[in-house]
Amino acid sequence: MGRPRILLLGGTGEARLLADALAAQGNGDVLLSLAGRTEKPAAQPVPVRIGGFGGAAALADFLKAGGYDLLIDATHPFAERISANAAFAAETTGIATIALRRPEWQRLPGDHWREVRSIPAAIEALGPFPRRVLLATGRQGAHHAEAAPQHFYLIRSVDPVEPPLALVNVDYVIDRGPFTLEGECTLLKRHRIDAVIAKNSGGAATYAKIEAARLLGIEVMMVTRAAVSTVKTVETVEAALAAVDHLFPPAMKRGV
Repeated sequence: MGRPRILLLGGTGEARLLADALAAQGNGDVLLSLAGRTEKPAAQPVPVRIGGFGGAAALADFLKAGGYDLLIDATHPFAERISANAAFAAETTGIATIALRRPEWQRLPGDHWREVRSIPAAIEALGPFPRRVLLATGRQGAHHAEAAPQHFYLIRSVDPVEPPLALVNVDYVIDRGPFTLEGECTLLKRHRIDAVIAKNSGGAATYAKIEAARLLGIEVMMVTRAAVSTVKTVETVEAALAAVDHLFPPAMKRGV
């Protein structure tokens, strides 16, 4: 067998680091697939395709037609549809599959978390009285805020929210992590924020808002992750590399 062909579903910092490591080690021929939701994705160390596959069956067809030996799902922990499609494609094709999922954030002393299952549930949990909210879940779910127009919303996203929300009390921040604790404290205080809506994404890049909320005594509506898929899951880039090595030992990858 020659070098294994690897399809890496990306869009996270971990996916970029994994692509970098695979490229540096020569661990197969890697194609990185990005959903294309970010207007200006960062440069990548391996060949890239941008755009969806058209569903689970189409992803399975892509894997088979391309002769792929391994599928790695390193998408965002809340990219639930593509992860479900990856699990389906793995099952139907029999191609080896690994999911790379950073660990969830854990509640610490001083955290005021209310755990909810979705962004609409988080909006509802704000209650009937006007509050000042940092909506830090990206632009994809920002429109849910229109269901509760009594609140002020500060919406932070990598790309602009289009179309703008049909709200009077809304402001926008275009920014990309990693964020600092000092910067997050300043942002929360400047806008007199008394509630944060966040997804439990895990990782260090966006954790500063959770730390800042803890320090300032601000309530966090924490959107929890969906149930874990049936795919073999690892939590670190190092563990993913070890899993690749286990599936395709170095001698096999050299074609020895």
